Amino acid sequence: MERLRDKRGFICDMDGVIYHGSRLLEGSKAFVDWLQSEGKRFLFLTNSSARSPRELHQKLRHMGIEVGEEHFITSGMATAHFIASQCPGGRVFAIGDSGLYQALYEAGLSVDESHPDYVIVGETRSYSYEKIEMAIQLVLGGARLVGTNPDLTGPTEKGIAPACRALAAPIELATGRQAYFIGKPNPLIMRHALTLLSCQREETVIIGDRMDTDVVAGIEAGIDTVLVLSGITKESDLDAYAYRPHYILKDVSEIAS
Repeated sequence: MERLRDKRGFICDMDGVIYHGSRLLEGSKAFVDWLQSEGKRFLFLTNSSARSPRELHQKLRHMGIEVGEEHFITSGMATAHFIASQCPGGRVFAIGDSGLYQALYEAGLSVDESHPDYVIVGETRSYSYEKIEMAIQLVLGGARLVGTNPDLTGPTEKGIAPACRALAAPIELATGRQAYFIGKPNPLIMRHALTLLSCQREETVIIGDRMDTDVVAGIEAGIDTVLVLSGITKESDLDAYAYRPHYILKDVSEIAS
């Protein structure tokens, strides 16, 4: 545990680690207070693209946790960064919420529903048949298909909800095209996070609740991993995976205690 606490950089998932939906998880505030009091460099990295850093900042503030907007990175931001590097000033058709659209605009990309270079799928509650139909037509017309993250499901205060990969599946099936997913465990988002932290991978740890995104993302990026049992993955699930996390904790409060 002392080796874990001595790490300089902390990359933390949010859903299932800090909160479930609108419910703050026990020990989360104490953990964030510890990060700040110890002078750690930290980022909250969420595979959800729905919210912007400002919205995430406000959400945590309403839960009693105060951190600046610079401490957040989303899969929407990483997706926008990737597309802007591949196609500067490119045109996109996006299925998503405000966080994704803001990231795309800030990266210098424009929304085009006629002849986009990319079709992007992220989490949204405004998912509709009409949007799926348009996305299929645009992909068949030559647009590249990108998903903000490969999560099939995500935790909420009501239980499990469909996430990006589940929403992208109808478009993949109808077009025969496979989406390229940017979020964890894609090493792209991990390298982006390390750059923002100004930390080396050896001095950084990633904390998450999912074996199939958080833990494998750390392993593939050469970053130590912490699995917390406060979200999706349960201890009984571990034997289903060929890899193991470096640490298994009940929740993040164990780091601060």
